Amino acid sequence: MASPFIKRYLLALNRYKWPGLFTFLSILGASSVVAFQPEPPQEYYSEGVLVNNSPLVAFSDTSAQVQDQGLGIINEDLLLSDVLLNEVSAELRSLGIDLTPAELVESTRIAVVSPDEEETSPGLRQRVTVRFVGQNPEVTETVLNVMFQAMVELSQATNRARLGAITTELDKRLPAIEADLRETEQDLEAYDRIEGPAIQASIDGSLLSGITGSQQEQRNNLITLAGIDAQMRSIQSQLGMTPDQAYASSALSADPLVAQLRAQISEAETQRALLRSQGRRDSFPAVEELNNNLATYQQLLQQRASEVLRGDGNVAPIPSGTQTNLDPARAALANQLVALDTQRDALLSQQQVLGQSAQALRQQYADLPNKQLERNRLEQQVALRRALYDRLQASRVDAEAAAAETVSSLTVSNPPFTVPNEQDRPAPIVILLAGALTGLIAGGGVVYLLDMLDGTVRTAEELEEMLQDQEVPMLGIIPAMKTRSARAVPILVQPDSIYHNSYERLLSRLRLVGNEESSIGPRMIVLTSTRSQEGKSVSAYNLAIASARAGRRTLLVEADLRSGSKAEILGLGIDPQTILEPLRYYSGQVGNNAQMISQVENLYVCPSPGPQSQPAGILESSEMQRFLKDARSRFDMVVLDTPSLTRCDDALLLEEQTDGIVLVTRPGITEKAVLATALEELELSDEVRLLGAVINAVSMSTAQAADLGDRTVDDPATLSREPEFSGAPSGRIDF
Repeated sequence: MASPFIKRYLLALNRYKWPGLFTFLSILGASSVVAFQPEPPQEYYSEGVLVNNSPLVAFSDTSAQVQDQGLGIINEDLLLSDVLLNEVSAELRSLGIDLTPAELVESTRIAVVSPDEEETSPGLRQRVTVRFVGQNPEVTETVLNVMFQAMVELSQATNRARLGAITTELDKRLPAIEADLRETEQDLEAYDRIEGPAIQASIDGSLLSGITGSQQEQRNNLITLAGIDAQMRSIQSQLGMTPDQAYASSALSADPLVAQLRAQISEAETQRALLRSQGRRDSFPAVEELNNNLATYQQLLQQRASEVLRGDGNVAPIPSGTQTNLDPARAALANQLVALDTQRDALLSQQQVLGQSAQALRQQYADLPNKQLERNRLEQQVALRRALYDRLQASRVDAEAAAAETVSSLTVSNPPFTVPNEQDRPAPIVILLAGALTGLIAGGGVVYLLDMLDGTVRTAEELEEMLQDQEVPMLGIIPAMKTRSARAVPILVQPDSIYHNSYERLLSRLRLVGNEESSIGPRMIVLTSTRSQEGKSVSAYNLAIASARAGRRTLLVEADLRSGSKAEILGLGIDPQTILEPLRYYSGQVGNNAQMISQVENLYVCPSPGPQSQPAGILESSEMQRFLKDARSRFDMVVLDTPSLTRCDDALLLEEQTDGIVLVTRPGITEKAVLATALEELELSDEVRLLGAVINAVSMSTAQAADLGDRTVDDPATLSREPEFSGAPSGRIDF
């Protein structure tokens, strides 16, 4: 028995034999053209070797660098550049040899080899083998000599150009580098002028000494202030005055006008007291005059005191309790208190100045690390700029010295020699055999590739493997049934058909996957497929016939309301009124929705009233639900033939009223991706019950064909018109 792979390949070979044959013949024809080509004329080739070159004595690094770079770019593109080919072509024309650059490229072969270090002598890193093929040995050798000379000169010109580019680039960069160096040096000098004294003071310790001296002077001032405060408190306790009051009293006591006014006031008060002692009233003219004089003297005293104490106008009026007449001792104490207060204010001002100076010195000392870092940064930038400038200057001098040492990176190691070009050509029979073998392999590959690109499942084994991978129960394998003509449909109405066994086994397996409520398995099932022409309608009819012949009252419902009825193959007709009123048809008011088949006992068929404009609405109608409920109660087995899943969801709409779905597949029709998607959707749905799958129209093996005796289906029912599915294989009508 052939393996599934060989079986699938043979089927693919039968389908794609013409592309495979075309590929085989194309390759065989091409090999025939090559095999019977005439012998080419005698050719010669001239071959020589170029190796890397360097100056005998190299004093500059730039020279060695240019030589190394020249070796690194030696390749076929450089040695066969347009400039070189044009020069060689012009030189050859002057020698009487007419070769265009394109002809030179076509006849020249170059191999650039870089040997391993173990196999390379010092100074030898590349080996360039050049071969020129021609029909004249003298011309061939002359051409190669001219090409060698041009290659050496081109390498030398390239090295010189590279050295010139280096010199030009150095001259271009030097002014900018020198300007950067001068700018960084000026920045460093300016920074030293501004921050240099502070940094130097930190280095020699004078900044720390200034901070220490300022702190010591502040401590001394604090001690002096403490002594002054003690003296002031002692004098204040003796005088009973504040420094401001003592200053005012001292100033008033020392003023002569104030003293004169005090004397006049004292004299007037004495006279007034004398008159009062004599019994004079204030209304007495003399007493009244004295009172007026006293008021005037008091006013003048206040004005003079204000003039003395006002100063620049900012002095406050005389405080209450101020003594305007002090004795000499108290006046001396008042003057001493004022002097101590003045000294205290001076010390406080000096202390504030010293504090600010000390804070500035401490801030300057704290900023010194940043200043030193900034100076180090500027100094480092100057060093880097200077190093770069010195390096460029040295490179410029080195490049000038390299100008005298620059030579070609290539030199001739082996001069050209010319020998006949022996062409090793295989025999024509070998070329033909190789072409035939290649054509067979390529043709077979084309057939295999086309088959792989086709997503259709070709063999029953592949279908069975896919169903097993999806854990879908296998209900049966139906063999392909042969008919005498394309107009005959393989419906098994004859009682002795040899194909009944397959559908009887399908009924038996349905009992195993059915529910436990019924001993005979599912009583109402939906038959559908992933796409058309997989044989679901034939399977539905034959399954219903097998159930009826098993003694079960069976009803076949054509639930495909999107196409016409197929019951005409059994001689059934349909009332035209049912097409106009499908709901009344299913409710039993119009036509007969369960017609008995005379050829098969116990078999009834409900023809489809299609095609309808709204089939989904009819399937979900209450009339259809009552019809199916009544069918379940009246019949032992109900088979619903529904449209394919890729066409619509009618099968899923009817499934909830049945015991489950049976999926029909067919090798050569079922597509792998479509089947996998349908199975995944059915498995993911908790409401849909997938009872299993059937593989329909399976090709029989030789032994199975012998058992059947190569018999055909002798069906008296034929179609009244040509089937619309004429694309199916001859003798196998699927609908």
